Amino acid sequence: MFNIQTLNKISKSGISRFGENYSVSDDVQNPDAIMVRSAQMHDMEFGSNLLAIARAGAGVNNIPVQRCAEEGICVFNTPGANANAVKELVLTGLMLSSRDIFGGMEWTSGLEDGETPVAKQVEKGKSQFVGPEISGKTLGIIGLGAIGALVANAAISLGMKVVGTDPFLSVGAALRLNPAVIVVKSNDEVFAAADYITLHVPYNKDTAGMINAEAIAKMKDGVRVLNYARGELVNDDDMLAALESGKVARYCTDFPNAKTSHAKGVIATPHIGASTPESEDNCAVMAADELIEYLEKGNIRNSVNLPNAEMNAVGTKVCVIHKNVPAMIAAVTTAAASNGLNIENMVNASRGDFAYTMLDVMGEVTDHMVDTLGKIEGIIRVRVIK
Repeated sequence: MFNIQTLNKISKSGISRFGENYSVSDDVQNPDAIMVRSAQMHDMEFGSNLLAIARAGAGVNNIPVQRCAEEGICVFNTPGANANAVKELVLTGLMLSSRDIFGGMEWTSGLEDGETPVAKQVEKGKSQFVGPEISGKTLGIIGLGAIGALVANAAISLGMKVVGTDPFLSVGAALRLNPAVIVVKSNDEVFAAADYITLHVPYNKDTAGMINAEAIAKMKDGVRVLNYARGELVNDDDMLAALESGKVARYCTDFPNAKTSHAKGVIATPHIGASTPESEDNCAVMAADELIEYLEKGNIRNSVNLPNAEMNAVGTKVCVIHKNVPAMIAAVTTAAASNGLNIENMVNASRGDFAYTMLDVMGEVTDHMVDTLGKIEGIIRVRVIK
């Protein structure tokens, strides 16, 4: 029996993936795994039973990812599961940033028939809400992953030119792009070319405040900037100064705060990028499947702190999380051999400072062998799956 704790309301579509061998609720004690959306986990203490955390979404800033790796806890996210929902909001932002729809709606709601009928007031006042069409304009995309690629392809279909950059662009991701998308090597090339710029990168030490005064100075006058990725990517003070000067015409953000929520030129939405029933279902299903695959088979898919690794076993599977250091593989296989086990197959993968090794062994895996492995310097966790 596996115990799964939910820290937020998780879609029933995901919960239903767990079979009779699982207990799933928000009050589970000593969980084997946790499913979470936005709950903050940095101050949580994790029990020794905890094997995995699955984030039903892409961002994992609410999870102490490094600490989890050090404690042998695999952290998953669900890349691409909410991509279409965010794409649709980005496209909405493109339209709203061009045409002053909100301003026009607010102005129209205050009109009443008087000396001049409403219809005539509309005709006289509509020119103050004029805005450009997006067709024929250039959209710059920083980050061409699951969401960025969908946005790029949709923008091409809407008649836009698209220029994008992504230092981690995979072959698979590149193949998903419309051939009309121009991929360049640097953010600066995007800044120089784009009439609209949309951000689709994770928040980390390298991307924090990447849209600042220096970056904005490299952009076209009157550029429109869209941020449906993470609020911390943009320096709010520099953005507000650029809006005040007219350098930036509009700033769309899904992460409003005290500085931006009422600022002129800002179109702020309340973090609703992935707030669709379809997205919540997709994320919950993917998160549940990742946990099931890991708990039952030891396979890792879409981890953010350990390497992805999968293996089908004919015998008993021994799964070892360890530091990525020399001679570790030799130590693990020697321990197996010295306990009379025959290794039928082996998979090893590394990610930064950490690595994961799976052995498919024939023979009885004893507690003594597990203890032997656990005492090897650099080994963090050992699991036996029969």
